Amino acid sequence: MVGALRALLVAEASAEAGAGTEPGDLEQAVWLRLLEHVRSEGMPRNPASWLADAVRAEARRLRRATRRELPYTAEPADDTGPGPEHLALTAARRRALQAAMRGLSGRCARLVAALLSPQDLTYREIAAELGISQGSLGPERSRCLGCLRRLLAAEVAAHGAQGKE
Repeated sequence: MVGALRALLVAEASAEAGAGTEPGDLEQAVWLRLLEHVRSEGMPRNPASWLADAVRAEARRLRRATRRELPYTAEPADDTGPGPEHLALTAARRRALQAAMRGLSGRCARLVAALLSPQDLTYREIAAELGISQGSLGPERSRCLGCLRRLLAAEVAAHGAQGKE
């Protein structure tokens, strides 16, 4: 019986397969439906008629699925945007920097915040905002960045020690 059904299935699948649908895929889907039908309801009364109906139904389903599916415009590996690992590391660095900045005292905290401002302030604007001369901004910046560097080193060392316990 399977041999007779196979020949009928091959002929029906070849006739129903259209653009984007392979006859072999259609055959496989119908065999699977037949096995599910036999398991749940037993063998169909008229297997040839059931098989022809199943081929047409599967062909319609595959055509609908093919119309809804959109091809990739580029392979995922070709994506040039930052990946999840890069985003996670960037967020961790930003959190560490913000934690270290909270450890800075008064004027240094304001100076580093102004240097990192998204408004991209000029030295003249930063000096005016902090109420210091533009000439003293360079040495003050150097001293404050040294403090921030030490705080970041301590932060990194503290997190490194936690991972080795």
